[in-house]
Amino acid sequence: MKKTLFYFGLMLVLLLACSEDFTETAAIGALSDQSLQNELGVDLLLTSAYSTLDGENSKGGADWHKAGDNWWMDVIADDAHKGSTDGDQADLFLLETFDWTSGNPYLAGKWKAIFAGINRANAVLDLISKIDGGDFSGQAAEAHFLRGHYNFELQKMFGNVPFISLENFQATEFSQPNSGNIWSQIEADFQAAVSGLPSSQADAGRPTSMAAKAFMAKTMLYQAKYGEALSLLNEIISSGAYSLLPEFVDNFKIVGDNSVESIFSIQFTADGGQSFNGNRGATLNWLGPFGCCGFYQPSQDLVNAYQTEGGLPLLDTYNQTDVANDYGINSDEPFTTHAGPLDPRLDYTVGRRGIEYNGYGVHPGKEWVRSAFADISGPYSAKKHVYQQSEGGNQGTGGWGQQRSGINYHIMRYADVLLMAAEANVEMGNMGAALDLVNQVRSRAKSSATVKDESGADAANYSIELYDSFADQMMARKAVRFERRLEFGMEGHRLFDIRRWGVGSAVMDAYAANESRTITSFAGDSRAYEGKHDMFPIPSEAIDLSQGALTQNPGF
Repeated sequence: MKKTLFYFGLMLVLLLACSEDFTETAAIGALSDQSLQNELGVDLLLTSAYSTLDGENSKGGADWHKAGDNWWMDVIADDAHKGSTDGDQADLFLLETFDWTSGNPYLAGKWKAIFAGINRANAVLDLISKIDGGDFSGQAAEAHFLRGHYNFELQKMFGNVPFISLENFQATEFSQPNSGNIWSQIEADFQAAVSGLPSSQADAGRPTSMAAKAFMAKTMLYQAKYGEALSLLNEIISSGAYSLLPEFVDNFKIVGDNSVESIFSIQFTADGGQSFNGNRGATLNWLGPFGCCGFYQPSQDLVNAYQTEGGLPLLDTYNQTDVANDYGINSDEPFTTHAGPLDPRLDYTVGRRGIEYNGYGVHPGKEWVRSAFADISGPYSAKKHVYQQSEGGNQGTGGWGQQRSGINYHIMRYADVLLMAAEANVEMGNMGAALDLVNQVRSRAKSSATVKDESGADAANYSIELYDSFADQMMARKAVRFERRLEFGMEGHRLFDIRRWGVGSAVMDAYAANESRTITSFAGDSRAYEGKHDMFPIPSEAIDLSQGALTQNPGF
């Protein structure tokens, strides 16, 4: 699909063809036009449904409010700080510090973007239902997959949400109640996708039946249906349809786009800075020398998690000592990098002083970090979303110099399948199977090339080994959960993991205490994580416009 299924062509037609917001009435006259009731019309509407995967092409909110890679969700968890200066994007500062209101534009922007996708997927299914003759089963299955994905995102973020079905998506004001969860409807969409999608696709970026099974498995895992999830995950693993890339870092380079590890991704395109394409949602998250704007800084807590002993993670004690950092040290002042053993994935995830940064040279520390020492975000830079210097042509630019990478964002990659299967095995009491799956992920990290210094030697004291065994289920559970953080750090997943595990308060309270010890300007700024924070508040704008159909989540 990348470079072949266009996202932005004919958008004037598409915008007339389907509603974008939860609170808008669809332009049904455009859908009933005979000119759209054919294969071309279906494909155009399907392209429109794909185009909102990145949150763009939907009304309301800034690009970063709607980011399809969910980067600012990491800011609410223990992986990252908002970055930049405290006063820039103050609404995100409030989210990071758990000062939440239903009027926050980040929440409203994300809500609108998700419903744009839901309603566009419904528009495809609605159009197909009006066409006599022809076989549109494949397009319908893709629309079900997309609707399932958008509703999954809505469910995991907002908790009590409405379901906009094919029957009611053109109802006045879309005034459907949010009386609970919609897991059963999500399962139904993914099941329709499993049944209707082919085993392979001519266009890269379109989902296959195996991809649908992976998303169904994740839906089951979120509901603690471990047996059902494991059955699907085992089928995916045994199929041989996917594998881990030999090099961990290749997942964040052009070579990783639509690779054997990619299950489903947002297909970003760019053309050497000649257009506004690329990952617009992450446009704030570039270092000072790259244009704009210094947001999305990894936390000290995340960096500490990559410490090892005997090549294994410090599951319970990783925060007892800090990885050396240059917080409060200017770039022209001396600094000695950390000497202790580290998981090599750290330096493909986090930019830190003294370590080579994606081909742009050695990170100089404060000189590349926008925030002053008085702000809450610390000394580190994000790395996975920044294209390699050698791939600099794969970018788009914005009107004020901001960068937009053309590298795909992996909504799900095969490492996720392996670690979901490991998690399900732990909960089913299969420690040996879980051990093997975790070690597959660690083995790739162990065999991958490491970041080098200017002499060609390892840039740090890298040490990673496989687990010999899991002592018991508790230890296995810790190991699997910890591995997810190490593998997927700064990929937008962490908040939803700690929520679904029911450990939000414990994790975030410990994080606030430990982070404040090291990043002193963070101390005292964050409120406590409460049970209500396991769900975002329903945006007040949506409640107002729903004419009383929507009710607010508890605590807001």
